[in-house]
Amino acid sequence: MLLLQYHNLLIQSILTERFSPESQPVSIDQVISDFDNVTYHISTPESKTKILISLSIKCFNDLKKYGVEALLQREYGPYIVSPPEVGYDFSMVVDLEKLPPEIEAKEALIEKIALLKRNALAAPFEKAFAQFDELAAEAAKSSLDLSVPEDSGADVMPIHYRDEESIFIKASHDRVTVIFSTVFREETDRVFGKVFLQEFVDARRRAIQNAPQVLYSHKEPPLEIRSVPGLKASDDIGFVTFVLFPRHITKDRRDDCISHIQIFRDYFHYHIKCSKAYMHSRMRFRVAEFLKVLNRAKPEVAEKERKTASGRRFGAR
Repeated sequence: MLLLQYHNLLIQSILTERFSPESQPVSIDQVISDFDNVTYHISTPESKTKILISLSIKCFNDLKKYGVEALLQREYGPYIVSPPEVGYDFSMVVDLEKLPPEIEAKEALIEKIALLKRNALAAPFEKAFAQFDELAAEAAKSSLDLSVPEDSGADVMPIHYRDEESIFIKASHDRVTVIFSTVFREETDRVFGKVFLQEFVDARRRAIQNAPQVLYSHKEPPLEIRSVPGLKASDDIGFVTFVLFPRHITKDRRDDCISHIQIFRDYFHYHIKCSKAYMHSRMRFRVAEFLKVLNRAKPEVAEKERKTASGRRFGAR
C-alpha cells in the first residue's frame, strides 16, 4: 500500500530545478492540480528571476474564519503578495536573486512552498488544538474528571473543502474529534470502504492500541455534528470519525498529526480504487486462464473421408 505524500511533488521538482545555481532563469507558466480540487499556478509574469506561486482552494473563505491568514503570514511572511493573483486565493513571489546562500535553507524553503496546501488546511486544526489546551486547563482548575466525556466544548468548525464533502473539527476538554463526510458513488466503493474502516478498528484492537479511535456511520451523521446547519446526509454519504486523545496531540506530535489526518480522505479513496483495479486484473487473468483450458478441451477435427478413382468412399478404421 502506498502512503501519499503531504507536499506537491511537481512544485518541489520545479523549484528544485530553478533554485539550482547551474540553472538559467527561464519563463514559467504552469497550472498544477492537486487533491481536493486545489489548483496552483506557477509563473514568471514580471521577470524570469521572480517566480509567482498562487493557490486556489475551495474552502479558503472557511479557513479565513479559523486564522489561515495569520498562519500563512507566519510561514511565508516576506514572500506574500497582496492582493493575490486574479482567480486565486493566495500568492507569493520568490526572487531567485535573493535566495539564501545555504543549501539547507534553500531546501527548507522549497519544502515549505510545496507544503502550501497542507499549511493552509492546518489552520482549523491548530485552532482546535489551542481550544483543547484552554478547555483542558479550565477542566483541571475545576477538578473535572478528564476521563469522563462531556457534551460541552468549543463549537464545531466545518470546512467545506469539496463540493459534497466536508471536514468537521470539534475540541473538548479531553479530546479533539475530527469527522470526515465522504461520498461513495458506487455500491462497490461502499463495500470496500466498510472493509477498510473495519480493518482500522480491528488493527487498533489487535496491536496498535495507542492509535486514535476510528468510527464509521453510514448515512446517519454522528451526534457531534447533527446541529450543524446545511449538513448533507443521503444514502451515498458516510461519516468517518477520528477521536484524538491527549496522547495523540502532544506539542511534539501535532504537526505530524495534522499532516496524517489531512491526507486521510485521499488515501482512503485512492486505495479503494487500487483494490478495485487489482480485483479486476485478477478477474481478467482468471478469464484468460479459463479460455486456455476451453481451447485445449476442443476435440480435434475428424479426418475427412477419402474417395477412390471410381468414386467409392472409405475412411480410416
